Amino acid sequence: MKRLVLLFVAAAALPAQQTGPLLDRPSAIQAYQQAVNLMDAASVAIPALAAAGAQFVANARQDAAALETSALYNNSAVLYRLLTNLRIYLDLSDALPKPNPFAEDARKQLASLRDIHDRLEAHFRAVLESKEQQLRSPDRENVSRYAEANRSLGPPRPNENRVVFLGDSITDAWRLNEYFPDKPYINRGIGGQITGQMLGRMKADVIDLKSVAVLILGGTNDIARGIPAAAIENNFSMIADLAVANHIRPIFASLLPVSDYHKDQNPDYERTKLRPPAVIREINAWLEAFCKQHGFTYCDYFTAAADSQGFFRSDFSDDGLHPNAAGYRAMGLIAQSAINRSLAPPPKRKGKRSAG
Repeated sequence: MKRLVLLFVAAAALPAQQTGPLLDRPSAIQAYQQAVNLMDAASVAIPALAAAGAQFVANARQDAAALETSALYNNSAVLYRLLTNLRIYLDLSDALPKPNPFAEDARKQLASLRDIHDRLEAHFRAVLESKEQQLRSPDRENVSRYAEANRSLGPPRPNENRVVFLGDSITDAWRLNEYFPDKPYINRGIGGQITGQMLGRMKADVIDLKSVAVLILGGTNDIARGIPAAAIENNFSMIADLAVANHIRPIFASLLPVSDYHKDQNPDYERTKLRPPAVIREINAWLEAFCKQHGFTYCDYFTAAADSQGFFRSDFSDDGLHPNAAGYRAMGLIAQSAINRSLAPPPKRKGKRSAG
């Protein structure tokens, strides 16, 4: 009973959450954590529920952990699974016998769990509606994401070597100010984007910012969506053309490896099915050759991030797809080296000796 009270008090003591249907990331994560804590508390209060609902609690905990990652907090498939486990657990709590007398704290925590379920269900419906609106939206590339930040950024200072990092969730989650302190590096990553969308953002998020270089990291979402390698390569070529035409030096980063090392923690962390390593290596080989052919800088994250089997090092990623802090630290050194090479003045040619 003491454990039940502590669990309930911990859940109840959390700060007030956003109450609108579509939750922001902190409010959503808080609700996921609350739901799991309250399920644990109910299992202590109702012995029959502890046995019958154990698997559903474990499933919910796994789904909540997946949803807490920066790129997945509103993933509709994972959120649907979490809601399904919550609903089954609540149905079990209604059907199974309860101790007599049944503690008032236990009644309250079950009521709180129902409230959280209802709020998450409303959030889920709002997420689906938001995704539907995105499909119908004229702003397919999500140029509006950084519109205000771009307006307030202003032009580069004299002698400022502004570099834009253009990419998907791997770039989006990269806190550049922490890994590159005092560097004029601008993050323009958007989670879930494909290279075609990055191409559509080149003017607003790169060219108009008057950057001297752009570091492009993309393609993994294209592979996951089944976009042919030739289409990905065409998008990279057009990004390079736009950069060069505007006197911006393109730096192309290799795609990171993926791994299945963490799939026991969550089945969604089995990454190689949607992102076959052979396709990643194919794109990277093309990128390296493309950079060599045109004199662009190639930023090779893959070699440092891959283990001896060619998979994402388990100490560099917690989900087999996105880097963790150690992964970003290694990438930061490689990115800085690539930027230095790209911005270095060309070597001076030695003059010919006159015949004597």
